[in-house]
Amino acid sequence: MPIDLPTLPHARDALAPRLSARTLAAQEEIARTLLARINARIAGTALDEVGLDGLLDRAQGALHRDAAELWSHAFYWDALAPLGGGTPSRALAAAIERDYGGSTGLRREFDAAALALEGSGWVWLVRRGHGPLAIVAVRGSGLPAGPEDTPLLACDLWEHAYYLDYQDRRAAYLDAFWKHVDWRVVSSRLR
Repeated sequence: MPIDLPTLPHARDALAPRLSARTLAAQEEIARTLLARINARIAGTALDEVGLDGLLDRAQGALHRDAAELWSHAFYWDALAPLGGGTPSRALAAAIERDYGGSTGLRREFDAAALALEGSGWVWLVRRGHGPLAIVAVRGSGLPAGPEDTPLLACDLWEHAYYLDYQDRRAAYLDAFWKHVDWRVVSSRLR
């Protein structure tokens, strides 16, 4: 059973002008390419029945990298909303206050990690087990480390995520990203 293409939770132009329809179309094209490679590799194998989450657990090498990148795109898209999504839940707001001194501190550290990451990758906000929040920067297609980590928020730092709109101005892209974070979705991921 082939894996399906993750879909945007809104129209391509819903995040414009900060994140253009052209940028989201480029991201979808990357996702389509990843999906085609994944489905070609798993066709007729035991991995054909495990789904995308199962591939993250069982696949290795290039197949795992492609599955991680496809999964990360869906995760990223799901937490973006045209007008943003309000504020963090009480539980998430308390964790942000405890671990970063508030939303300003979280954003400052998250942005610093994103700006320090050389090349393509992702920056994640995760919860370590049932403990503190952590910011994890990952080069390439990697997922946040640790089987106990619960991903809450991801920011795509591959060039296709921002170059058409912001060229090399990653800080301007990050500013746009924060304006579209759907805190209801991020809060729902806190377990």
